[in-house]
Amino acid sequence: MADGIAMTINAIKFPSLEGLGGCKMIKTTTIETPIGEMAAAATKEGICLLEFTSRPALESEFNKLALSFNETVKSGSNKHLRALKKQLKEYFRGKRKEFSLPLITPGTDFQHSAWDILRKIPYGTTISYLEQARLIKNPGAVRAVAAANGSNRIAIILPCHRVIGSDGNLIGYGGGLDKKRWLIDHEKKYSGKPIDGTLF
Repeated sequence: MADGIAMTINAIKFPSLEGLGGCKMIKTTTIETPIGEMAAAATKEGICLLEFTSRPALESEFNKLALSFNETVKSGSNKHLRALKKQLKEYFRGKRKEFSLPLITPGTDFQHSAWDILRKIPYGTTISYLEQARLIKNPGAVRAVAAANGSNRIAIILPCHRVIGSDGNLIGYGGGLDKKRWLIDHEKKYSGKPIDGTLF
């Protein structure tokens, strides 16, 4: 497949909630990446999901989105998914370090505060869950921060893979620790930073 990234339509079965939302639509597709297939979804306003298809809770996430937006889920494409495909290709080539995509992220105020920190972690660096909790002015909320990161539906773009344990160990990544390790290694490689021996 060209450049390690290819779009494959209907590679997985997406839930279709007929009767929700009428003409509104959440478009879904799959994207092949060097570390596995990903499912992506977007409304007309922006990207609302990017997850590895190996994640066990993926189907329930689609159902939650359909209910949250009161929209029907259907395989297809739109301008946001096309932009996502292009930018992911650039990311995996090491050519892109920041994404410029509109994101739609339903969640609680606390989840949004945690996700806002994720957006600010520089490419090629990591922080701990404790540091993330301190940055939202709630150092006692380490477990809640970890749970909020686990509820993040937009992998890589909201880079929860950049959050590690205080002891330097890789923990807590829905896509799998092997993918988390790969992503951290990839970003360090293309940012010219040495790979941390405690991680690899």
